[in-house]
Amino acid sequence: MLELRPTCEHCNKPLPPASTDARICTYECTFCATCVETILKNTCPNCGGGFVPRPIRPTKNWRNNNFLGADPASTIVKHRPVNSEAHAKLLAEQGGLPPEKR
Repeated sequence: MLELRPTCEHCNKPLPPASTDARICTYECTFCATCVETILKNTCPNCGGGFVPRPIRPTKNWRNNNFLGADPASTIVKHRPVNSEAHAKLLAEQGGLPPEKR
């Protein structure tokens, strides 16, 4: 079950469950689209993978009790701004490889 983390790990921008601005990596590290595109260059600073738009969990119980009411979003903030020097080194090590080839 996705945690649906409440904020961008870098800039701490709110990313509520219905946000179309949230991006996640395979480990659910969560960042806003602006940080992913402009600062992270589609590279997760925690694992080195790429990002995809975070799915939006339904607010209504359409089927089988699979909705926010039964599985609420996380309230735990993981604010850990990216170290720009370390991230630049990671980007250099990857040499521009796309996420599917990392």
